[in-house]
Amino acid sequence: MAYGKGATGQEPALPPVDWANVGEFTIGGVERPITPHRKRAVRGPRAIRVPSGGKNYRVYAPCAYCAPPSAPTLPGVTGPCLYEDEAAERLLCSLNDVGESDGEHQHQVRDARGELIGSITRIPPSKRMFKHTWRIEQVGQPEIIGRNQWASGDTKDIVENGVSKVVFGALKSAVTSLGAEESDHHDSRERTLEWRAEGNVVMVSQGGKWVTIKAGWVDRRLAFAFALLGDR
Repeated sequence: MAYGKGATGQEPALPPVDWANVGEFTIGGVERPITPHRKRAVRGPRAIRVPSGGKNYRVYAPCAYCAPPSAPTLPGVTGPCLYEDEAAERLLCSLNDVGESDGEHQHQVRDARGELIGSITRIPPSKRMFKHTWRIEQVGQPEIIGRNQWASGDTKDIVENGVSKVVFGALKSAVTSLGAEESDHHDSRERTLEWRAEGNVVMVSQGGKWVTIKAGWVDRRLAFAFALLGDR
């Protein structure tokens, strides 16, 4: 595996893309995965990354960078940070660990000025057979609840989810057999969550590593923060 910008010697380094209207993203360091036309993968800094390009020239451009180990600790910040630049000079948002209350663990998400964007809360399962759920509260918007796709929606939704999962599994097997991609993404062992607000699906996530945003009003920084926390 190749490392660093321009390590292939053929494709230019990927500039960051605008984070504000991202529709789909992943988190990781894979910048250019292996494809039928790219024999070596290229890695970059750990970042929120946006997919583009066809199967032969797939790329994952950064839109927000995770704080490097050398980044200074910000006053009052008790969690990870995201930056608009690789040098970690322009803060995008920060997470503050508020702690646990009644079994719920909350993180607040703040912008570069310290203003509250919203919060992300991990909710313990109500019964032993179920897993935890999540709640996102965005200032000025309806509450968003993230649940396992099998526990969300009506019978029609469940049937459609089942069909989608079978189709996705077949596609993933085909890609794997070709050795077309080497990346952090779409792990079948990770559960899929549907995030609903007022009965509508506004976001879908897989293990926190792959997120699709379906509603324009969702603040991307909250979705990025969830990816940083991971579904664990």
